[in-house]
Amino acid sequence: MTLLEQIGMRVLRSTDPEVAHGLALKSLNLGLGPKAGPFTTPRLATTVAGMSLPNPVGLAAGFDKNATALHALAKCGFGFVEVGAITPRPQPGNPKPRLFRLTEDQAAINRFGFNNEGMEAAATRLAARPRGGIIGLNLGANKDSEDRAADFARVLARCGAHLDFATVNVSSPNTEKLRDLQGKDALAALLAGVIETNAGLAKPLPIFLKIAPDLTHEELDDVAEVANASGIAGIIATNTTLSRDGLRSVHKDEKGGLSGQPVFEKSTRLLARLSGLTTIPIIGVGGVGSAEQAYQKIRAGASAVQLYTALVYGGISLADDIARGLDALLARDGFANVAEAVGTGRGDWT
Repeated sequence: MTLLEQIGMRVLRSTDPEVAHGLALKSLNLGLGPKAGPFTTPRLATTVAGMSLPNPVGLAAGFDKNATALHALAKCGFGFVEVGAITPRPQPGNPKPRLFRLTEDQAAINRFGFNNEGMEAAATRLAARPRGGIIGLNLGANKDSEDRAADFARVLARCGAHLDFATVNVSSPNTEKLRDLQGKDALAALLAGVIETNAGLAKPLPIFLKIAPDLTHEELDDVAEVANASGIAGIIATNTTLSRDGLRSVHKDEKGGLSGQPVFEKSTRLLARLSGLTTIPIIGVGGVGSAEQAYQKIRAGASAVQLYTALVYGGISLADDIARGLDALLARDGFANVAEAVGTGRGDWT
């Protein structure tokens, strides 16, 4: 982390978390972030669901909710970037305060509730996206929608022409009853609608499904069965958790989804179990804050990883640090590429 970034991080951490989030995006758009682009080597370059990635370290959805910093983020070292979640209509989300730093736990709790400017605004920005990078969109449903399952397909139909992949997000805990769509029958019907819409695009996309870390073994079995039969390209495991085990921060009892370091073990164990239930690619998310943790996710069964909360504590340069560290770890253990390492440590987590 550069001296300028250290100073900036101190300022942001002294500010209300949601205000700091907005300031971070503005700073990137003013050119105060990295400018080198993604670090890559023959070991790091990989293909996931048909997408050629310079490295397997991605930005998770939620950081750039409205696709306002696409050009800046393309220079920040990520192998791929996911923006959103975006719903068909704009919505304000839940009342503030709705974002809390848990500094002692290197974590955060949010209850945003899919606050975003809607698919029309997002589509306009995505149409002007930088070329050459890999950009995906997290698809959401409006809180007051009469047909939430159809909302995902509506956003895909509107924005799909400007994307490299899209993610069906039925795992946010901050929209009432959204996680009910992870049930076997509801999920199968929802994905069928999305896949049908995707097939109608001029260039169909890899479709991912983002799942919660709080699924039981039986629920995970059902999700894997539906995913295997649905035609989706991959699974993102996992979203935030409702668990509060072991937290120390004064904010530990706030309602919402918990992300960051406390989620690492839980999400990685679910990832490892899931990798034994499906052959489609998995992107590992939850508590990735170092090259070693990214490597553990990959060895547990992930073809690539994403991070977000760790940026609050490690800065935007963390993506580049993790990619370079991961390259060194792969070299140390004799792997010629990322794909060779995928799943080689699954037994450590199951």
